Amino acid sequence: MSVLQELKEQIRAALPELDMVLGWEQGFDALHMRPLFIRTEKDLERLVLNPLCVHSLATYLPGLLRGAGNDKKVGLVVKGCDSRAVIQLVQEKLIPRDRVVMFGFGCNGIVSLQKLEAGAQGCTGIGSVEFAGDKVVLSAPDTKVELPFAEIRSGKCETCRYHNAIDADHFAGARVEEGTVPAKHPTLEEFEKLPLSERFAFWQEQMRRCVRCYACRNTCPMCVCRDHCIATSRNPHWLTQESSTAENFMFQMIHVMHLTGRCVECGECERACPLDIPLMLLRRSMNGVVRELFAYESGTDPDATPPLLTYQVEEETINERGW
Repeated sequence: MSVLQELKEQIRAALPELDMVLGWEQGFDALHMRPLFIRTEKDLERLVLNPLCVHSLATYLPGLLRGAGNDKKVGLVVKGCDSRAVIQLVQEKLIPRDRVVMFGFGCNGIVSLQKLEAGAQGCTGIGSVEFAGDKVVLSAPDTKVELPFAEIRSGKCETCRYHNAIDADHFAGARVEEGTVPAKHPTLEEFEKLPLSERFAFWQEQMRRCVRCYACRNTCPMCVCRDHCIATSRNPHWLTQESSTAENFMFQMIHVMHLTGRCVECGECERACPLDIPLMLLRRSMNGVVRELFAYESGTDPDATPPLLTYQVEEETINERGW
């Protein structure tokens, strides 16, 4: 039985007790998937599962499960990084764990559409995408293009240590072997070698390009206060709507600070950005600080308390009195 078929059977058995299950279905063309809201067995026929299923469906959970008198129970198809987002939301008491059912599977990485489209130049009108081992075959009316999967895999997958869904209620297929990966992403490691002046100049240029569309915020599973976001609040009025380098910098700095110790490195912010701004450089940098100071990695231990949601008089790794 294939992973997809096993997953469908698991969802079919659980569906009578759930209001809906979130998965993925075919989008507007062969390269794009979109979220699928499964409410009936008939909807299951549209469920797909492949490396093009890039969206983190955990983003929907706070909106579906919060509110007075809300007793919905929702299922969610999750890969490793998606399950981390669910765990982090539960740890922060933003959603109730007993009303979420996770259908997990093992993930060998997802596709970067930017890399795929760059590698498939000249192949127009792609009608189908086939994943065959370590190869991806794109078929168009007049041609076929074969690409190594490693070359079009999303950058976030290069240092992912959680290929299998964590704390899943159901698990489809075999578990993926967790390989050893560098603690620090190669891109971040290279960036941090640059002089401070060059790094600042780099970010000034990136913030100059930002159009403040808020796609990075809207797609982030941990950004749960969109109706009261500091970027759009008028009372207090912290930021203007001006899309200037200074205002954009201020928004992104606030954004990354609000995600410190919470970001699960799902990469949704960077994937959604229409200007291809490398936002994960900021997130990975702050996550590294949290790992170093508190030995904590967000969304990996359902029983842990996030370090910024608790207080200790003395932190083992912070020697304030010795300065």
